[in-house]
Amino acid sequence: MPAAVCLCVLCGLPGSGKSSLVQVASAQISKQGWGTFIISYDQLIADEAFEFSPADSRSAGQTQWKQHRQAVLTCLESFLQDPQAPSPCQTEGNVWERFSQAIPPALPKSSSQPPRIAVLLDDNFYYQSMRYEVYQLARKYSTGFCQVYLHCPVEVCLSRNRDRGQSVPDEVIVEMSKRIEPPNAEKNHWEQGSLTLTSTDITDKDIQKLFQLMFSAMENPLSPFQDDSEQRLADRERCASSVVHQADQACRRLVSQAMLTARESKASSEVLRLLAKDLSEQKGHFLQELRRHVLHELPLSEGEPVDVERVVSRALAVFQQQRDDVLEGLGIGTGARTA
Repeated sequence: MPAAVCLCVLCGLPGSGKSSLVQVASAQISKQGWGTFIISYDQLIADEAFEFSPADSRSAGQTQWKQHRQAVLTCLESFLQDPQAPSPCQTEGNVWERFSQAIPPALPKSSSQPPRIAVLLDDNFYYQSMRYEVYQLARKYSTGFCQVYLHCPVEVCLSRNRDRGQSVPDEVIVEMSKRIEPPNAEKNHWEQGSLTLTSTDITDKDIQKLFQLMFSAMENPLSPFQDDSEQRLADRERCASSVVHQADQACRRLVSQAMLTARESKASSEVLRLLAKDLSEQKGHFLQELRRHVLHELPLSEGEPVDVERVVSRALAVFQQQRDDVLEGLGIGTGARTA
């Protein structure tokens, strides 16, 4: 009798308490006779995936990181195909070797009901597109699916993070806090099985709510895709990622040009500092709004590919004007108008 599986995604900022919650939840689940499989991205993805030399481009480093994340999903899919005896798969950075070592031992077989396995995915999952990839696997293999979002003030996350052995840079956590997309059941029907917990005050009652959420998901596995609406959403997610990635690279060039213009204009160190800060914030807001526009407003025609370069080009005209307004506001000539 095949095992019944529930995929539970835990998301939140670094230092929000996800790993601690996973351990507590795992102990509670085990008491119910379920198997638990903890998939910790920090343990599966080698540190080298987050490091790249100055000679490498930023995009190359991000590509390597994304490839390792995709490798984790590849391993997870192999597990879902046969939880009792998953087939080895070729992956980046020895991810499969680490993954296979984390697979729990097979549960005793029962003639009355299939063994139950709760798969706890421990990562930041700060974009909904990251969580949606897990949801797609849950639908493909008809497993349960649920999400737990750990809400935690940025200041608390920063403090906890500094107390850890290998901490994440503060600026990474702050930037992630601006971009994180918590589960939104009203907007995304596939996020209806979600639970938000305040990580500064986790109680036994919260753990019970989490178990009830997983139990409900286990009892109500998802059905395979019946139409292409899910695929269209996935296509839009990929389009948004591509547009934002290309726009980010172009924005960096525009910012560099503006900083060069400011230095050539003999701007003071204080003005340079303010300019860098203002442009960084402007770029962050711009990319966030661009992503929202592509996901929710950009018209897509079925069967016709999106002209990503055209979308990026139009968007950059807006950012370039915003950049020039910042330059003028600081009293710097706008010779950098030419991109």
